[in-house]
Amino acid sequence: MSIASFMRMKAENRRIVMVTSYDYPTAAIADAVGVDSILVGDSYGMVVLGYESTIPVTIEELLPVCRAVRRGAAHPLLIGDLPFMSFQVSPEEAIRTAGRFVKEGGMEAVKIEGGSEVSRTVESISRAGIPVLGHIGVTPQTATLHGGYRVQGRSVDSGDKLVEDAKSLEEAGVFGIVLEMVTEEVAKVVTETVSVPTIGIGSGRFCDGQVLVLLA
Repeated sequence: MSIASFMRMKAENRRIVMVTSYDYPTAAIADAVGVDSILVGDSYGMVVLGYESTIPVTIEELLPVCRAVRRGAAHPLLIGDLPFMSFQVSPEEAIRTAGRFVKEGGMEAVKIEGGSEVSRTVESISRAGIPVLGHIGVTPQTATLHGGYRVQGRSVDSGDKLVEDAKSLEEAGVFGIVLEMVTEEVAKVVTETVSVPTIGIGSGRFCDGQVLVLLA
């Protein structure tokens, strides 16, 4: 699965199947059943390491997981999740971090949480030749700033902000956008507004695909 074929699935109205994986065995299973993409998520910290949030997860903890998943999966598009404070300081640091996930982790793309505020960073990484998957709605790394894990898009202002964030990320060069815990109505508008695929997690039926956290 290439970036181009991943993006083409939206135009062809083919649903995208994405799962998380944190080790070789689950990656091999996901590969065997034919999922389209695997996300090595920073949710690894909560699911496997027992952290209370994704905040403590480090690059050094995720890179070995990326390599294990790379060894287990040959066909899906592999995406590494950039952990908290690994890309926020500067676009230059973000490029270095993303580069490590590709060069050392064997990933083919990276995921970044945030909307228009990270557009410059997304653009910098994309220009460096590393594909970026966006992530808006509930963003676990900054959930406490937005009242915790609450569905986003319930008000007009919140919905409009999500649409603007999605458009900003598309303009910055993302190849897709994760919509986490967004109202179904807003997720539908976002999906119809942007030309890149939307991947829902708790955001209803109108997204172009779904991502599920796979528990071992």
